[in-house]
Amino acid sequence: MILPIVAYGDPVLKKLGEEINKDYPNLKELIDNMYETMDGAYGVGLAAPQIGLPIRLFIVDTSPFAEDEALSPEEQKELKAFKRTFINAQIINEEGDEWAFNEGCLSIPDVREDVFRKPTITITYVDENFEKHTETFTGLIARVIQHEYDHIEGILFTDKLSTLKKRLIKGKLANISKGKISVDYRMRFPNQKKKR
Repeated sequence: MILPIVAYGDPVLKKLGEEINKDYPNLKELIDNMYETMDGAYGVGLAAPQIGLPIRLFIVDTSPFAEDEALSPEEQKELKAFKRTFINAQIINEEGDEWAFNEGCLSIPDVREDVFRKPTITITYVDENFEKHTETFTGLIARVIQHEYDHIEGILFTDKLSTLKKRLIKGKLANISKGKISVDYRMRFPNQKKKR
């Protein structure tokens, strides 16, 4: 089932996500719905806060990036195959020289800005079967994981922008929170007047 994506301005996007256990209600169905929601919105990642749940759960599927012809065949193959569910994740290390990449977010449609992040991360998490993993990721995969991880920490990519950039997009962000935006996927807006 496709769920509405929470728009910028909703307090749930600023909450620190809580850890869950394998008895979390309807977890398998929730994960399935998140993948369906992400795919329906042409996303490469989706975190539980974006569907209104302040829990430490996010999903990543980098296969849409694999179509970028500027990438090497090895990079394309790696991105095409990467699909993962992260529960109770903790980034334990970030290293390397920060690099800029133009990021967007399903909760902040039509806003894209360069964000600087480190290229290599090591993360611990449990998967949908609650098996524990500690893995190191680099490049675009690391970037998407960092973006989604920020969501479960209550951080948006716009929080990482300079004061000037924030000022320049302030009007756009206000319009998003009021629902004054056209998107081709379901959204839930915090400041939208309820229809009577």
